[in-house]
Amino acid sequence: MRIGILTGGGDCPGLNVVIRAVVRMGIRYGYEIIGIKDGWKGLIEKSYIPLDMDSAAGLLPRGGTILGTSRTNPFKSEDAKEKVVENVKEIGLDCIVAVGGDDTLGVANKFFKLGIKIIGVPKTIDNDLSGTDFTFGFDTAVSIVTEALDRLHTTTEAHHRAIVVEVMGRHAGWIATYGGLAGGADFILIPERPFDIEDICDVIKERGKRGRYFSIIVAAEGAIPKEAMGVISKDAKADAFGHVRLGGIGEYIAEEVEKRTGIESRHVVLGHLQRGGSPTAYDRILATRFGVKTVELIREGKFGRMVALKGNSIVDIPLEEGTKKLKLVNMDIYRIAEVFFG
Repeated sequence: MRIGILTGGGDCPGLNVVIRAVVRMGIRYGYEIIGIKDGWKGLIEKSYIPLDMDSAAGLLPRGGTILGTSRTNPFKSEDAKEKVVENVKEIGLDCIVAVGGDDTLGVANKFFKLGIKIIGVPKTIDNDLSGTDFTFGFDTAVSIVTEALDRLHTTTEAHHRAIVVEVMGRHAGWIATYGGLAGGADFILIPERPFDIEDICDVIKERGKRGRYFSIIVAAEGAIPKEAMGVISKDAKADAFGHVRLGGIGEYIAEEVEKRTGIESRHVVLGHLQRGGSPTAYDRILATRFGVKTVELIREGKFGRMVALKGNSIVDIPLEEGTKKLKLVNMDIYRIAEVFFG
């Protein structure tokens, strides 16, 4: 059995842990593991490397992905799609393990329908895949946001400022909600609930009346101001899957808050800091469990499936089901966060 593994989309802590688990578990069963470089791009260009026990050594605490990644969409052209199919045969791959988010796994599902044996592993720090309770990388991102808020509290309070912290979250505000709740944010803005800038200013003014002369606002990058009627983006250029690069909501809010309240305001964009560094213990364990379950599915011949976390169990579901819709923030959690606004 010759297994190819690729990592696609944005990187996140835990990708190398999945690779390590697939390699270690695969070799245990006598399988040969091939690392496809730079996501689906590697199968278009036939770029790959062998993976063995030495390759897997030291990957547990290592962020990023040793295979590289890209946002390549082979279905953008008929030629690219055909090259993938041809190269899978030429390389001699019996199956592919695709580790990625909605876009990467959406491509995986299309190739499965074309006859390629595939297992999907869900990956997104945004935690917005509906087929799994949590994705690896999310816990690490939340921990980074929480630490940033802890640090920002002291400088914000010292200067009597309002600070807006922009975090990742294009369509769903899981990182903003969990990170903001854990870090004691005074307001949390998420894509699921368009906000009124006046509500934020009212909270800031009310805090001032209580002698709290500083405020911290956490905003997901996809948060939508009611008056703007859409997401804010500084770059209209779209990637291969049609996504524009978001950014600017933090700056927009800070400028509006200062203009409307007279309180000095700043914005901080955490950006790729949320993706970098070592995965937390939780993410290491989750990614390991995903990798081991993946090889078990291969051994059982269960293809066209995606591994997933349900409760405390690792299960498998149809790949198509795992990517068919976004998982939005649980409003019960958000309402708990609201208790601490202001």
